[in-house]
Amino acid sequence: MKTTIHLNALRAFEAAARYGSFSLAAEELHVTPAAVGQLVRSLEEIVGFPLFQRSNNRRAGLTLTESATRALPYIRAGFDSLAMGMTRLKEGSDDGILNVTLSPAFASKWLLTRIEDFQNRWPDIDVRLQTSLKLLDFNAQGIDVGIRYGLGEWEGLQAELLMQEEIFPVCSPSLIAAHPVVNCISGVPSQILIHDLSMEDHKDFLTWEDWLRRFNEHEIARRPGLRINSSSAVLQAAAEGQGIALARSVMVSDDLRSGRLVRLCPDVFLPSKMAYYLVYRPGCENLPKVSHFRQWISEQASLINCSPPEHH
Repeated sequence: MKTTIHLNALRAFEAAARYGSFSLAAEELHVTPAAVGQLVRSLEEIVGFPLFQRSNNRRAGLTLTESATRALPYIRAGFDSLAMGMTRLKEGSDDGILNVTLSPAFASKWLLTRIEDFQNRWPDIDVRLQTSLKLLDFNAQGIDVGIRYGLGEWEGLQAELLMQEEIFPVCSPSLIAAHPVVNCISGVPSQILIHDLSMEDHKDFLTWEDWLRRFNEHEIARRPGLRINSSSAVLQAAAEGQGIALARSVMVSDDLRSGRLVRLCPDVFLPSKMAYYLVYRPGCENLPKVSHFRQWISEQASLINCSPPEHH
């Protein structure tokens, strides 16, 4: 019983430290903020010193004491080990639930058109997709694998490169039929530009301004246009003839193959530093359900023309 009490108190402390708030920690743990506060106080009584600096300002976030700051990494490592232990208890079976986290755009534009093949190969695995733009905590949310777009480094996760890509303008066949001149560099700026704002805060995410800067036309990117915070909606708007979108080769691959969209300026190459990675917790790669998914998605990725982009 004492061990259980200590574990509950440690979990409350770790969540409160991570969020800097008893209220947010309570939401994750499905208890009341008062219960979190009581568990933290019980832990303080056990160790004999305060874990958080008290403040009269209730709106101020929680601040760890120096002793608590030193202890926190070891507590987190302990919970990670417990989570891994539970995973190992389940690893003897091929069936079960496979929780996958990915962005809504990648799900709709790439994975959902292919996932039936995985389910046909391994019908005993129940695939659950969690679409979110937020980087979910694999341990707290019970995530097995994820597909992320970035530079390949995420704390606490192993990353395997899936697909690299390049960036180029696309439009609907009807737009290029009405304005053939757009299929050259000089013709692109004359149309409405559709901007992807889904990762505008990431400095390595390529934008219209980056693409046009190569031709000293970057000022054009600042004029009024259509700005959307969803990569899939950007491509949908382009397919409906709303303007020219700056597309990512992986996301737009199926639209190009079906003829819904047409690539413009095919002789201009702009490689992206960012790429798609399969991520998972270290030590989980050989779990049967994770191993099956790794093998399958690597095969699917190899079918896309995803060779390293050329440098010009």
